Amino acid sequence: MSDVADEPLLDVIVIGAGAMGLAAAHHAAKAGCSTLVLEAGEVVGGMAAHFDFDGISLERFYHFMCLSDEGTFELLEELGLRDRVVWRNTKMGYLKNRKVYPWGNPVALLTYPHLNPIEKFRYGLMAWWCTKRRSWDAAEPLTAPVWLKRWLGESCYQKMWHRLLHQKFFQFTDKISATWIGTRIQRIGQSRESLMKEKLGYIEGGTQTLVDALVASIRENEGDVLCSAPVQSVTVDSDGIKTVTTPDGRIWKAREIISTAPTPIVPKMIHQLSEDERSKLAAIENIGVVCLVYKLAKPVTGNFWLNIMDEEHAIPGLIEFSALRDFGDDHVVYAPYYMPIDNERWAWSDEALLDEAFEAIRVANPDITQADVTARMASRLKYSQPICTPNFLDRLPAIETSLPGVQVADTSYYYPEDRGISQSVALGKTMARHSIARLGQ
Repeated sequence: MSDVADEPLLDVIVIGAGAMGLAAAHHAAKAGCSTLVLEAGEVVGGMAAHFDFDGISLERFYHFMCLSDEGTFELLEELGLRDRVVWRNTKMGYLKNRKVYPWGNPVALLTYPHLNPIEKFRYGLMAWWCTKRRSWDAAEPLTAPVWLKRWLGESCYQKMWHRLLHQKFFQFTDKISATWIGTRIQRIGQSRESLMKEKLGYIEGGTQTLVDALVASIRENEGDVLCSAPVQSVTVDSDGIKTVTTPDGRIWKAREIISTAPTPIVPKMIHQLSEDERSKLAAIENIGVVCLVYKLAKPVTGNFWLNIMDEEHAIPGLIEFSALRDFGDDHVVYAPYYMPIDNERWAWSDEALLDEAFEAIRVANPDITQADVTARMASRLKYSQPICTPNFLDRLPAIETSLPGVQVADTSYYYPEDRGISQSVALGKTMARHSIARLGQ
């Protein structure tokens, strides 16, 4: 293989073909910048990528839209896909003592038998206030457990929140930001048709519809997207020209670099960053996820969300995706095992985890048996969720690095928002605008 790529000097190279990287490349190419996206994996899309799940085109990692996801709606409108959004009324439930209880509206709260009247009042007040809150400055110095206990009291926190946090974050539970959890409550709480009805959305054809449209736009504007092209190094010469290399010897040169790769790997990739930037990026802690998905012949509970409170189950919840997106006679259920990668279950085989999580499905619906499982699959991601601590933004180096024309960001930079397509494409657009402005396009 040649050690020098045939391409001339490019305007922009984007590292990573997830939603953020593709959105950045789309905007750069549309503005007239010569643009190339380099993706380490075999397919584009990142966490939004689909796979063939026994005849269904399905996301490896589930996605949904809320009414506040303006970044997504703006991009869909630009791509001519706004009419492909489908909205559904969805439900939430709690599995407690092997019984499923409704959740997510005032009647469900009032009739939930495991909270006393004072706890119900405090929980309802917190949920309502989160939907109305305009600033999270007062909560920013606090951890999620401290903040939740102030609102709910110790007993209610233990009943409703501790297990959900601990079964995702484990040893990091007491470090999680109050603002991060509060904005999650706010986003879901504001996505409602009425006080009694939750309203969530999806794109017809799934997130692959958006991924395909972004790739098509990049190529229509004379850009390109290359898979199986992991970036090994980025160097900047005295003239500000960036050289990008891959392990197989391919080399490209560009004026601007936009990296959307996981921040923990960036210091090894871009050695010329300042010591402060390198140390801050390397210090961002993450947890991984093994995201299981089942195709069943029967529905489980009909709840899109099912929070699992029983200690006998290792997973914190089930996402009955077919309660949102219509799969005909098939029923699709995700069971995510979030965990630090030093957790003992990370070393378990996919089959062992699939077997264990299926027991939770059977408890939620005892009518389901192994005969109802028509397909099952596991997908792993090492860097799935940054550990967002109080004042988290203060720990992050600036997106515009000390190397002129080199920008670095990943899902950590969505803070205080959680990971989502809307945050991804909005930040990708912002990064592209900065590069476009410097290039004078």
